[in-house]
Amino acid sequence: MDLFDVLNLIGGLSLFLFGMTIMGQALERRAGNKLKALLGCMTTNRFAGLLTGLGVTAIIQSSSATTVMVVGFVNSGLMSLKQSINVIMGANIGTTVTAWILSLAGIESNNVFVKLLKPSSFTPILALLGIVFFMASKNSKRKDTGVILLGFTTLMYGMDNMSDAVSALRNVPSFQQLFLTFSNPVLGVIAGAVLTAIIQSSSASVGILQALASTGTVSYGAAIPIIMGQNIGTCITAILSSIGTTRNAKRATLVHFFFNLIGATVWLTVFCLIKMIFAPMFFAQAASLIGIAVFHSLFNILCTLLMLPFSQVLEHMVCRILPDAKVPERTKELDERLLASPALALNRCRQVLDFMAATAVDVLKDSLENVIHYKEERTENIRRAEDEIDHLEDVIGTYLLKLTSRHLNEEESARVAEYMKLIGDYERIADHAVNILESAEEMKNKNVTFSEHAAHEYRVICKAVIEILDLSFQAFSKDDFHSARMTEPLEQVIDKLKEDLRTRHFIRLQNGECSVAAGFIWLDLLTDLERVSDHCSNISVCVLDAAGRNMNMHENQRIIRDSKEDYEQQYNMYLAKYCS
Repeated sequence: MDLFDVLNLIGGLSLFLFGMTIMGQALERRAGNKLKALLGCMTTNRFAGLLTGLGVTAIIQSSSATTVMVVGFVNSGLMSLKQSINVIMGANIGTTVTAWILSLAGIESNNVFVKLLKPSSFTPILALLGIVFFMASKNSKRKDTGVILLGFTTLMYGMDNMSDAVSALRNVPSFQQLFLTFSNPVLGVIAGAVLTAIIQSSSASVGILQALASTGTVSYGAAIPIIMGQNIGTCITAILSSIGTTRNAKRATLVHFFFNLIGATVWLTVFCLIKMIFAPMFFAQAASLIGIAVFHSLFNILCTLLMLPFSQVLEHMVCRILPDAKVPERTKELDERLLASPALALNRCRQVLDFMAATAVDVLKDSLENVIHYKEERTENIRRAEDEIDHLEDVIGTYLLKLTSRHLNEEESARVAEYMKLIGDYERIADHAVNILESAEEMKNKNVTFSEHAAHEYRVICKAVIEILDLSFQAFSKDDFHSARMTEPLEQVIDKLKEDLRTRHFIRLQNGECSVAAGFIWLDLLTDLERVSDHCSNISVCVLDAAGRNMNMHENQRIIRDSKEDYEQQYNMYLAKYCS
């Protein structure tokens, strides 16, 4: 093996790893909604979880990626530890699909139809289709399809380059001696674990093993322990991803590690006993590409069959190793591990945004009540909740900005834009709640009260603001377009009501029916209430924008008002209700 073979090997390995990475990422993007549907199947039923893990991993071609996502779900509270165990077991079986695809390179036949099954025969066609999809299409899904095809082609060309580069090694005595050393099962397991830990992909390390096996110098006796070690080495990705996570997420990582370690230990013991007692000639035979794929699948299926009945034992074991903390942990609102799958990351964003929105609505209602019936305890709760909303705006906003650096499709990009607008509106509603609270505190400290007329008018406008608040929240939380369309005419009525109440206030001031101190507070309250209604209108319009893929808010408000018959009917209804 000369310098050029070494360079060819390095190039082939680089292409192989690059192709596998971009293909996996594109598969994950392309299957975003399918992933969400599959992960929705996760229940306490162990077989449903097992099939979910298998299906997701088969789609994205990486058990490491699936396990990292699982750690993220457990960390975010989306999945229980019990559910995660079954999904992790299924992921180990799903990852064996890659080895079967790579084994196609070992097909040997003169039959035209059989030769067409060899990747070297059909990958040029896939490359052509891939580049057409990637360069000629503006649709993000078609582009991802092109990247998948190009990634697979790159992967297979890398595999061929590696096989060609190492083919000269079949006659090198030191290379043969190396695999005689790996015939020691323990050394084989260590070699497989170390290689996989370095490249952080069991699928890729199996592919490298298949490329080496193409020389005919790797026996089954050496290959099988290496395959077992690869399962242990693939745990490193999940272990690294669990740094800084909650206790339950760390437990999920330990489950993954112990599942692979115990499975490898048990079946390695069985392998050694068979080798020692029966010494089958089969172990001395040269491993083929398809043979490695068979044993890779068989080993992972056997590990799952062995450990599946003991999933509860695994759960109790890791809970004993990592007992519950004395001080309860605060679950992170969002987990960056989910960024690898934008569809799932956005789904989690929506859940946190729902909580933020509901909190802002409650805070505003509490602050309105505090103006009439002031309570110190309520005041503290309002300030604490407003701080939490500010924090969530920063968390969600930062998370969404990180998500925009990922490859998003049109629907995902629209949802990011929608959520960015919504967090701003709900944060401002919480700010106005604090402004109203400060007005209530000023009234208490200065012993200011409203006149009977002003108090009645305050209740009227509060009732209108609470209604628009509920309508906009209903529109957002339930995607209720009817409620969304009802918001704009009510917002216009609140604008008119505010001006009417300002005018009445000035008349009361002129007649000496209202104090100057109460007057300033009254004007501040009217301003805050009118601005809250503006933000509610923005929220409802944003929901309609997102449904129509049109983020031009002012244009959508104009369209709503141009629907004259419905709009005028609703406007007149609210006018009679609040301005009569």
